[in-house]
Amino acid sequence: MRILAIESSCDETAAAVIEDGTKVLSNIINTQIELHKLYGGVVPEIASRKHIENVSVVVDKALEESGFTLSEMDAVAVTYGPGLVGALLVGVSTAKGLAFAGKKPLIPVHHIKGHICANYIENPEFKPPFLCLVASGGHSHLVLAEDYDTYRVLARTRDDAAGEAFDKVSRVLGLGYPGGPAIQKAAERGDSNAIHFPRVNMGESGLDFSFSGVKTAVLNYLHNAEQKGEEINAADVAASFQEAVVDVLSEHLIACAKKCGVKQIALAGGVAANLPLRARIEKRAKEEGFFFQYPRLSLCTDNAAMIGCAAYYAYQNGKIADMSLNAVPNLSLEE
Repeated sequence: MRILAIESSCDETAAAVIEDGTKVLSNIINTQIELHKLYGGVVPEIASRKHIENVSVVVDKALEESGFTLSEMDAVAVTYGPGLVGALLVGVSTAKGLAFAGKKPLIPVHHIKGHICANYIENPEFKPPFLCLVASGGHSHLVLAEDYDTYRVLARTRDDAAGEAFDKVSRVLGLGYPGGPAIQKAAERGDSNAIHFPRVNMGESGLDFSFSGVKTAVLNYLHNAEQKGEEINAADVAASFQEAVVDVLSEHLIACAKKCGVKQIALAGGVAANLPLRARIEKRAKEEGFFFQYPRLSLCTDNAAMIGCAAYYAYQNGKIADMSLNAVPNLSLEE
């Protein structure tokens, strides 16, 4: 089964052709990072306009690289939420047009399910059940994958997502955008034990996340140092902040996995590209006897291959949309 997939939930315009769920025939990504660097973050209106400019080119290139035409596709898939509403609408409208013109089934895909499914592309032998930490600019979730298209959210952030906190701290440190890679690079020169920033556990289970506090703690530290005329070591601040976030993400994942009784854990989302986070979870997984799966770096950030993979499993469960499909910016994972 060959699926043409489209992803446009934030600032990457992407299209891919996926065969039988995990075989990537093409995976084209047009990123807007350099453009949004000028503003220190994603500007929704600009992102939407760039998607309009890029989507047809990206789709054509994905088909060309795969060696197949639209008529040879078995279905068209698209991210319809969550994300920036204007950006999502570009992808949804394009996919609807292609599905209608090509008389193909239209498969709606949840963005976070796509991130989780990137693990199947990385390792086709990997299968549910498993617990996945989904960490990105907009999400910090602990998700139990009960089956290929059945997910249950067990914990989530109560305020800022991990990636959002990375971006904001990077901005105040003058390290630039996107924050994740910038913080990681600066942290390599710093001491992760130089400053103790808070670790927060929330919710009845104590497994929900909160990154607003650690972000505020960094801001307060910088303001106090500035008022006292003290020199600020940005590398130490970056390393100590990263250590606090990695500590919370990894420990919550391990604690939740123990509580669930699963033997497999996984990582997904843009923050999954953070190397210290990968190393920490890998270490803890070995200590606790868990099998740990994570995608290659190119499959952590937004891409359409993961959407095509998720679409394959959704299609097996009869999830097909009609031409009334719309963008749902706050789409729940359990819908």
